[in-house]
Amino acid sequence: MSWCGSGHYWLNSCMTEPEIPAVEIDLTEPPEVWAQGRGTHGRRQLEDRFQLPRLWSLHLYGYHAELEVDGRSYRVAPGTVSLVPPAAAIVYRYQGPSTHLYAHLRVEGRTPTRGGLQLIMSPGAELPVITDLMESAVAAAAVRPERTRADVWGVLLRLADRPAPRRATSPAHDHVMAAMAYIESRLTEPLTVPQVAAAAGISANHLARLFATEVDQSVVGYLRRRRIDHARRLLASSTMSISAIAAAVGIPDLQAFNKACRAVTGQSPRRLRQPETASPDR
Repeated sequence: MSWCGSGHYWLNSCMTEPEIPAVEIDLTEPPEVWAQGRGTHGRRQLEDRFQLPRLWSLHLYGYHAELEVDGRSYRVAPGTVSLVPPAAAIVYRYQGPSTHLYAHLRVEGRTPTRGGLQLIMSPGAELPVITDLMESAVAAAAVRPERTRADVWGVLLRLADRPAPRRATSPAHDHVMAAMAYIESRLTEPLTVPQVAAAAGISANHLARLFATEVDQSVVGYLRRRRIDHARRLLASSTMSISAIAAAVGIPDLQAFNKACRAVTGQSPRRLRQPETASPDR
């Protein structure tokens, strides 16, 4: 397995090496979700060890780290997903504070799903949807557990249905996917186009040209849309104040947040929160 450069993203061409094993899981029904959330590790110690005897472990990563499963080591990077079967011996080796979205699942069925599921996966162009579903699963857990179960099932089905991994992709595609993964892992932080471009290993001007041709959108426009997507989810599923939500999605200036909401959705944050009877900002 090859590692695509220190400080840059693990690109699709590196994530499809044959030594990454396939996994088989029954997806004929939604899994039972035992735990879900947003975890941050690597603050007090740079290594964690654990084992879940009866539970699958699903993670969406926002960081670079080494994942060891039953004695075999793999690299994870922002925007990648792991699906580890029950009873596996798991070791994480972090590079510092590391945040991921996770779900621990119980699956009792015996009908293996055939498809693109691997121990380590790249969602590719599905990354924004996968991120939204994982975020929705976490947000709904306390009040709508059935929604959490459906969202996690949706993540697994999308991963299973994604195109078969390719040994090589175009450099343009790889750079755009790397930039998207970096953005997804840092939606709540201040970001600049040069920062995103540096993470993808290219210049800001080159990244702008690639987004224009590959995504039909500017980098700034894509970042703004993803922030507002996240804000809409928080507005619908939480009791956070609008000003707190603005800060949580990386747009702490309330006036700028209102303007961004209107530009992306055509509606104010108050209207998005209560479509029928908007209430004053809190």
